[in-house]
Amino acid sequence: MGKKAATLLRTIFTLFVFFAGVHTLNKYEFLLAFSDIDNVVGMLPVALVVTGISGVSVLLWMRHSKRLVPVSAALALLAILSFVLFPTALRGNWWIGAVTSYEPEAAIDLTVYAPFGANSRTAKLDEISDLRLTADLPVLDGATALYPVYAAFAEAVYDENAFSRGAVLCANTRVAYEALISGDRDIIFAAGPSERQIAAAKAAGIDLRLTPIGREAFVFLVGKGNPVDNITYRQIRNIYSGKTANWRTLGWDGGGKIIAFQRPEGSGSQTGLQMIMGDLPIQVPQPLPDASLIGTNSLMKQVSVRWRGVQPAIGYSYRYYATIMYPNHDAKLLKVNGVEPSMGNIQNGSYPFASDFYAVTNGELQGNTKLLINWILSRQGQEIIEKTGYIPIKSFVP
Repeated sequence: MGKKAATLLRTIFTLFVFFAGVHTLNKYEFLLAFSDIDNVVGMLPVALVVTGISGVSVLLWMRHSKRLVPVSAALALLAILSFVLFPTALRGNWWIGAVTSYEPEAAIDLTVYAPFGANSRTAKLDEISDLRLTADLPVLDGATALYPVYAAFAEAVYDENAFSRGAVLCANTRVAYEALISGDRDIIFAAGPSERQIAAAKAAGIDLRLTPIGREAFVFLVGKGNPVDNITYRQIRNIYSGKTANWRTLGWDGGGKIIAFQRPEGSGSQTGLQMIMGDLPIQVPQPLPDASLIGTNSLMKQVSVRWRGVQPAIGYSYRYYATIMYPNHDAKLLKVNGVEPSMGNIQNGSYPFASDFYAVTNGELQGNTKLLINWILSRQGQEIIEKTGYIPIKSFVP
């Protein structure tokens, strides 16, 4: 091969590697958020890409000789390690057996919402339901935060004499999807499924049908002592992808390191975060500054944890759960892009993280399952949703 041809090939390959690296950094939003990267772990993916590009480029252009074989081998190893370690660096997954910020679900007393209970808090119609089911009652399950809604549906529609406690269950979103996929539930009420739940349904031959029945807001929370009242969509993505790890980057100079609590995979709120992050990998929860900060409570309580005189934590939930079912009076909801998660802003669509929740079934609606879902979408069903505290998917002119 001629010298000019070899030089041209090296130039082309160098440019290819350079633009591949730039494309990778752009894909994962490092170029867009470069000025907001404020920690070593967040900068490591950039450093690895730069190291990989540099190592390959030097190998392409250096003069090779027996004397430089150790140098060439070291550069090749460095470039290979940079590419191999990049996925780990992207998720900040360097910790083995570390104390992390995954938080369990709260133990809520759901009996106060149980259908036909003596002092049930379920929403009630002011009239007799247009639908009455006296046999073959659909078995219901779903997200903890939606239990008050579908328990109220059952109380309004199911005949009390035909009702049994096994007809209305409440595990959580993850377990409810598993039960629907295994055929043990007729309808579950939840946010949309995660990619893993979709894959599990497909593997089992289950045709998940999602019927929107109401709207809710996905919200972010901090302690009341945190002076930050507003967070942007970009800042959320920076925090949960690991680029931003300090409150000073968000304007709070004395806040210290951000403790970004997360929920377990498959939970409704974790799926909500995944929807916001899209294809951007979520950083694994980082080690907490002290094991005592784990506590024994849920994210809703831990979000107001104090460390060195401040409340440095951030977490997320759904508005109804955070404000009605399991409120923490030492926490506050953040505005997002300057818009608060009020019912009016959810209804008019100005709050950016308003989304539908669903009645999820397997395949084509049939029998009493079809009758119940049609009733949920009727004026009476939508009234139950509104009285419970959610936003109905349909409006009916009086």
